[in-house]
Amino acid sequence: MIALGCDHGGYNLICAVKKYLDEKGIEYKDFGTYSTESVDYPVYAYKVATAVANREFEFGILCCGTGIGISIAANKVNGIRAAVVNNEFGAEMTRRHNHSNILCMGGRVTSEEDAVKFTDIFLNTPEEGGRHDCRLAMVDEIENGTFEVE
Repeated sequence: MIALGCDHGGYNLICAVKKYLDEKGIEYKDFGTYSTESVDYPVYAYKVATAVANREFEFGILCCGTGIGISIAANKVNGIRAAVVNNEFGAEMTRRHNHSNILCMGGRVTSEEDAVKFTDIFLNTPEEGGRHDCRLAMVDEIENGTFEVE
């Protein structure tokens, strides 16, 4: 199941993503917002990120005007790897190499068609292990305050 959230700048984009998920029969929970009326993106980033971090949902998708602000807020929650994606390659690599668990996109910089493509790629790309596992362990150490540079 997927956790969804957006602010006013990402509302139209998340609507396109919801239509795609409905067509594919993929379950989701929409944490809001539910209109283009101005709201504060950290509220929705926090709701989705904590739900993903608590393993209530496998993945999250967040949208704001650029994807940047909402990704910064989401990444403040331990266990979250939220990535702003602006192209198909990025959508693939953020899953394959970085094991990202939240996809972030911007309604003012990404078309609805591209958002659906990026969502499809993100949800269907497997994680690679190998050399990436060591690097991701370092990221975890940074997050936990235990990282040391030799």
